[in-house]
Amino acid sequence: MTQIAAVVVAAGRGLRAGGDVPKQFRAIGGETMLGRTLSTLLDAPMLGLIQPVIRLEDSDLFLAASASVATKLLPAVAGGATRQDSVRAGLEALEPHHPDIVLVHDVARPFASTKLIAQSVAAAARTGAAIPTLPVSDTVKRVDAAGFVDETLDRNALRLVQTPQAFAFAPLLAAHRRAQAQGRSDFTDDAALAEWAGMKVATFAGEPGNVKITHPEDFVRAETLAVAQLADVRTGMGVDVHAFAPGDHVTIGGLRIAHERTLTGHSDADVGLHALTDALLGALADGDIGAHFPPSDPQWRGASSDRFLRFAAERVRARGGMIAHLDLTIVCEAPKIGPHRDAMRAAIATIVGIDIGRVGVKATTSERLGFTGRGEGIAAYATATVRLPWGAS
Repeated sequence: MTQIAAVVVAAGRGLRAGGDVPKQFRAIGGETMLGRTLSTLLDAPMLGLIQPVIRLEDSDLFLAASASVATKLLPAVAGGATRQDSVRAGLEALEPHHPDIVLVHDVARPFASTKLIAQSVAAAARTGAAIPTLPVSDTVKRVDAAGFVDETLDRNALRLVQTPQAFAFAPLLAAHRRAQAQGRSDFTDDAALAEWAGMKVATFAGEPGNVKITHPEDFVRAETLAVAQLADVRTGMGVDVHAFAPGDHVTIGGLRIAHERTLTGHSDADVGLHALTDALLGALADGDIGAHFPPSDPQWRGASSDRFLRFAAERVRARGGMIAHLDLTIVCEAPKIGPHRDAMRAAIATIVGIDIGRVGVKATTSERLGFTGRGEGIAAYATATVRLPWGAS
């Protein structure tokens, strides 16, 4: 059976894109560029191994951006000073797994489709080396050092090159090792290195939407593209209630909070995450938390509720959608939620893989009315807004 792997190059700084963090950790359509790229690769069933390559300084950012899919990835390895060094690091990490074909994909191309990935694999299987390209529509001129036109090139023989680029694994790794041994580090893509090493590189049709995010204005276009692809907007609501029992803490919104009592339930009784899980499932018309995690099943006894919420978020992504916003309201007399609000927002954002700016957490009392007012338990109300591709079931 053919083993197919992918190297995701995400070790750059992305300085030309601006922003306070490297561009791969900035959000596009409510999901980080890295998260979007990894999700697309994970949706491609032919890929068995995915090897991220990052800067070690970005480890915390990487873990946060990949939290929802981390268990499906190989451990990230450190990149190098150049893209070429980073690709080689990824290939070296993959060698013990003995892949037959490897795809090299830039994290800055988050809109590559699973169809393009399949085409890359098929092309490499036929030829040993293949890259997606687009025809050049503009007239292209070569200019001299003074800026005068030296030559008008024949655009019919020119192509714009994209990733993922696909290769037989062993020859590509050998080419990278040879280039390192000879001190060559100037190749701008793996196809150029493969050509230098004597490999014949085939081309196949790329995708116009497979754009590369490089400059600040690219993020504006990318945001527009991401939203345009997800025209089916849905809203779901979730409600949950848990009673108090003797104890020393409560778990709410993914946080353990010291308290004179605890909440009872089959799992960890996280009333906030339960409500959010039902809100997401409701937006998908996909049952409720009890249907997927029945309390009669002993495997969920004492389970951490982040598993339930992560499951619901993955159901959204499995349909090609995105979580646009989550809003949680907690109703209780105690404990005080305000001091923990931002930590809850951060925990929820990490669990579902979205930016914290898309998570709202509020709290209120019931003016000492009802079971929450009497201090008998806690209630939570949640809404979830998701965007799906039009026509999604």
